[in-house]
Amino acid sequence: MNKIIISASILSADFGKLADQLAACEQSGVDWIHIDVMDGAFVPNITMGPFIVETCKRLTSLPLDVHLMINHPEKHIAAFANAGANVLSVHIENNPNVYRTLESIRELGCKAGIVLNPGTPASAIETVIPAVDLVLAMTVNPGFSGQRYIPEVLPKIQSVREMIEASHPDTLLEVDGGITAQTLPETYTAGARVFVAATAVFKHPQGIAAGIQDLRQSVA
Repeated sequence: MNKIIISASILSADFGKLADQLAACEQSGVDWIHIDVMDGAFVPNITMGPFIVETCKRLTSLPLDVHLMINHPEKHIAAFANAGANVLSVHIENNPNVYRTLESIRELGCKAGIVLNPGTPASAIETVIPAVDLVLAMTVNPGFSGQRYIPEVLPKIQSVREMIEASHPDTLLEVDGGITAQTLPETYTAGARVFVAATAVFKHPQGIAAGIQDLRQSVA
């Protein structure tokens, strides 16, 4: 089987059963836990803060993959790093001093990620790829789980893969948005190796383990 990384997004988790669901993720072979942080300004929804990261850190030994969809993320990265984030990803769209932000993330002991919205061209991040551990290409407009996957993003994923191979082959390429057993294979073919899944994991009719199995078997 081709090695892929599954990052289960708790945006679709049942927070009344969070400890049990995180344990089920570990037992089912999830690689990372994805935490979507939204401020109601950069994106239209409001979700989780550092306290959720801290809670997840206590409840699971899995790496915490934290996606900051907030204005002025540079003001908050220390709080999320101190709460236990392993990966901290920020958007290129609202980060004029992005090199400084990425450097700060690494100085705080986290892996640094850069994020592209669906409408942002791959060229926007070409110069920063050597400075990041991860590129996250959104395959929906960020803000809510359960949205329709945007297949028009596939050529951009391919472009980002080519940029990574040319300048920093160790950088991981992650996709997030509408990732299911049906959509994962084409994003894999385009070059992604890390897959954020929310509904496909936590809302799977047969449960978390079956959701993870379906995702992995889609590229077996």
